[in-house]
Amino acid sequence: MEKSVRTVFDRHESEKIIERSRFLTFSAHVESEEEARAFIAEIRSKHSLATHVCYAFIADKLGNLQRFSDDGEPQGTAGVPILEVLKAKKLFETAVAVVRYFGGIKLGAGGLVRAYSSSASENLDGADIRLLEVCIECKIEVDYTGIDSVQKYLSTHPCSLLSTDYGEKVGFLVAVKKTEIDGFILELVDYMQGRVKTELGAEYYAPFKE
Repeated sequence: MEKSVRTVFDRHESEKIIERSRFLTFSAHVESEEEARAFIAEIRSKHSLATHVCYAFIADKLGNLQRFSDDGEPQGTAGVPILEVLKAKKLFETAVAVVRYFGGIKLGAGGLVRAYSSSASENLDGADIRLLEVCIECKIEVDYTGIDSVQKYLSTHPCSLLSTDYGEKVGFLVAVKKTEIDGFILELVDYMQGRVKTELGAEYYAPFKE
């Protein structure tokens, strides 16, 4: 069974000042190493005068594609702490970049670890986190006399209505979580007293609020 995946859904930005150093943190949803590196390159371009642009990302759904960079900070004080935050929050397909504008006061190794960890953690706490779950498209076909009943059923069950087609009969295309599709169809057929046809279609990951 495909597992559910926690991820950042929309980009999020946050800022904090620590001992006069300015830390800007950016998080984003990424689905490949190429997307992650493009995101980081974009941040670097916008903050070309920054002292450091440190980052970490987990760019797949299994946690195998992990990368990080201290970008000139002492080894192990920036990239790894950011990566550990991603792991602790069980986030996948997520990239975090922390931009530092040095304020003149050195933080020391321990201070840097805390600064980068807290910057990443606070940013992700404010981000829009979604759960990616495998869905199956289901086409529902009924006579025109069954429109109201199907619409009522859909409104009271967890699914996403993708489209409605009015032809010789009425077709509703919905997306339902794979784990719930069997029960969804059985209840629908029972609710419609058999006066309905269903056909399963494509499977894919779709975002849901936790």
